[in-house]
Amino acid sequence: MRTSIFFLMTIILLASCSESNSSNTMEMAAKTYPTVGSIEVLDEGLSKIISSDAPIEILAEGFSWSEGPVWVKALNSVLFTDVPENKIWRWSEKDSLQLYLEPSGYLGSTKGGQGANGLWIDSEGKLVMCQHGERQIAYMDAPLDAPAPKFVSLASQYKGKRFSSPNDLVIDKKGNIYFTDPPYGLPKDVEQEIPFQGVFRKNIDGSIDLLVDSLSRPNGVALSPDEKTMYIAVSDGQKAHLLAYDIQEDGTVTNGRILCDTTPEVGMEGRKGVPDGLVVHSNGTIFTTGPGGIWVVAPDGKVLGKILTTQSTANCTLDADEKMLYMTAHMYLMRVPLL
Repeated sequence: MRTSIFFLMTIILLASCSESNSSNTMEMAAKTYPTVGSIEVLDEGLSKIISSDAPIEILAEGFSWSEGPVWVKALNSVLFTDVPENKIWRWSEKDSLQLYLEPSGYLGSTKGGQGANGLWIDSEGKLVMCQHGERQIAYMDAPLDAPAPKFVSLASQYKGKRFSSPNDLVIDKKGNIYFTDPPYGLPKDVEQEIPFQGVFRKNIDGSIDLLVDSLSRPNGVALSPDEKTMYIAVSDGQKAHLLAYDIQEDGTVTNGRILCDTTPEVGMEGRKGVPDGLVVHSNGTIFTTGPGGIWVVAPDGKVLGKILTTQSTANCTLDADEKMLYMTAHMYLMRVPLL
């Protein structure tokens, strides 16, 4: 009799747990978000990448200037920065929005310093960031699931002169760090020590090479899947270009060229923004911010279409399966599903 009662109680408990788990799963599946914008199709090649009626979802809002998104597989979350507020936020389908790290890029005792901008996860799983306020590239010396504001500098000077405000970065398979250094995060009363706005590479041996010194407002940086091409987004409204450079065996870059020119649409009604951040799909497709939102660009420079977010869009990243494109757009975190 006792055995029968035990089995009966066990069955009831399992059924209750199953019902609860099923309810939680259905709740997550049923979660909906407000949508905005539209998909602009310019070439039939876009149909292999994104549906023309794909929803552009607003996942979170209320930020001063959202930037630097990176997908963190270990957390099943996207991390992104709010640069003026000196914070890094974490968003996941399960836990929604949570404050992840404060301070993020300015460690001074007075308010007003700019926070982190571009983020990356290196091969060891460390969070690497462009710290505007500290004028350096640094990594967070703490577990990803238990962050603390302790940072180790990776690059802060070039030939004895401090960087202005490292903006965006990408790390290749060998561990070399490519990054841009425009003056966006440099306070007006602070002198710019390096007299140009450069694109640099921190090599695995610790040395730092200047790759490009001729650009005005170099911003986002990315590499092609084979790491033979470096892409730079230029935020100069008069030269709003997506540039491409060939990477040589010795690490230098040559054959700088305009891959895509967004300048004609800068300032057009309903087309807020300029080239800023970008991400490259494993098939070579480039998702770059530009006037109106995200421009979807083939490796040969053909513009396949645009993801019109209705906002000045700062940056974007892909999740681990490349099924979602996450976008930071002014005060919002958005996403759009890919095919």
